[in-house]
Amino acid sequence: MSDQVGFVTMAGARAEGEAPEIGIGMLGYAFMGKAHSNAFKKLPYMMYPPVAVPRLVAIAGRNEAATAEAAKRYGYQKYYTDWRDMVNDPAVQMFDNGGPNDAHAEPTIAAAQAGKHVFCEKPLARTAAEAKTMLDAVNKAGVKHMVAFNYRFVPAIVQAKRLIESGQLGRIFHFRAVYLQEWIIDPNFPKIWRLDKSVAGSGALGDLGAHVIDLARYLVGEPKRVMGMTKTFVEERPLPDGSGMGKVDVDDAFISLLDFENGAVGTVEASRFCQGRKNYNRLEINGENGTLEFNLERMNELNVFWAHEDPKETRGFHNVLVSESYHPYWENWWPQGHMIGWEHTFVHEFHHFFGAILGKHEVAPYGADFVDGYKNAVICDAIVESSQSGRAVDVKYEA
Repeated sequence: MSDQVGFVTMAGARAEGEAPEIGIGMLGYAFMGKAHSNAFKKLPYMMYPPVAVPRLVAIAGRNEAATAEAAKRYGYQKYYTDWRDMVNDPAVQMFDNGGPNDAHAEPTIAAAQAGKHVFCEKPLARTAAEAKTMLDAVNKAGVKHMVAFNYRFVPAIVQAKRLIESGQLGRIFHFRAVYLQEWIIDPNFPKIWRLDKSVAGSGALGDLGAHVIDLARYLVGEPKRVMGMTKTFVEERPLPDGSGMGKVDVDDAFISLLDFENGAVGTVEASRFCQGRKNYNRLEINGENGTLEFNLERMNELNVFWAHEDPKETRGFHNVLVSESYHPYWENWWPQGHMIGWEHTFVHEFHHFFGAILGKHEVAPYGADFVDGYKNAVICDAIVESSQSGRAVDVKYEA
C-alpha cells in the first residue's frame, strides 16, 4: 500500500531478519472465532513477507467438547474452558476477544492488566460506560488495543478514504448509509443472545449500526448531534430451550440523523427485517466535487462521480473495479479482476494490528482503537436516548 496518506507499506513494515512470532489467545470459537482464525492462518503467506507471524497458542470457550474440536480444527496448541487460565498463560501475548458482547469487558480488562495486547470484536461494549472502563484499562496498562471494525480494511473503503484525504472530493455535504439484513423476520425465530439486552446491549444498532457509525466517523468526521428512532417489531420470541416465550428488549431496527462538526449532515439506518437483503451495507458520500458510493455486497467496486468531467464526454458515474496491483492491499493478492472477499478484511486488519504491536505505526487513525470503540458506543447510546426522549441529543465524550 502507498504511504502517501499515512498507510504503511509491507516493504517498510518488516524488521531485519525473520518476522517475530506473536502468541495468540482466542476467546470464542463460533462465527468470529472462525473468521479470525482463518485470517491468522492466511496472513503469514499472503501478507508476505509478514510483519509478524501469529502463533495459535490457545483457544477458550465454555463448552469443552466444542472448544476442543475448535482447537483441533483451527490448529491451536491447546484449549481452555476458563478464559482466566488463558489470560494467565505466559505464551499468550495477544488476547483476541471474539466472544458475545457481555464477555467483552471483564476478559479484555483482565488481559490488559496481565500485559497482553488486546483485540476485541465490535461493539466494544454494551454501553458507553462499560466501554470507558475498557479504554481506561488499556491506557493504564500501556498495551496496544484495537476494535474489529474490519470494514475499514476493505480495499474500496481505503481507496475512498484516500480520495477524501487527498481533498479531491472537496467539502463534504452528505453521508448516508444503511446496513440491512433479513435473518430474524420470522416471528418464530428464537430469542438468541443477540435479542437479549443484558447480553448484547442493543440489537441492530450495536450489531450492524456500529459498523456504519464507525465508517461515518472514519470517512467524514465526528458527529456532534444525533436524532434517533429505534423500533422492535417482534416483542416476544420462543426461548431457545423450548420453555416458553421471552421478551425481546432490544431494537430490531433504528434510523438516525447525524449533524457533523464539519458541517456535513448524515443519515444512518440498520435493520434485520429487510426481505432480500443478506448483508447490504451501502454508503454514499456527496462532496462539492463528486460522489463516492460503496456496497459491501459488491465489495470490490467503488462507484465514483466527478463534477469536473465534460458532460458531453465522460461525465457520469464510473464503476471502478478496485483490484489493480496499485490499489490498497492488492499487491498481496491476485492478478486484477480476481476478487477477494469479506474474510480477507480480517487478514488486512490483523496485519495492521501486528505492525502497531511491533511499533511500526499506531493503530489509529486508520485502524479503530478503543478510543474509537468508546466514541462509537457514546453515539449509539445517544441514538437510544434520542429515541426515548424524542429530542436531538448532543454527542459528549469524556476527556
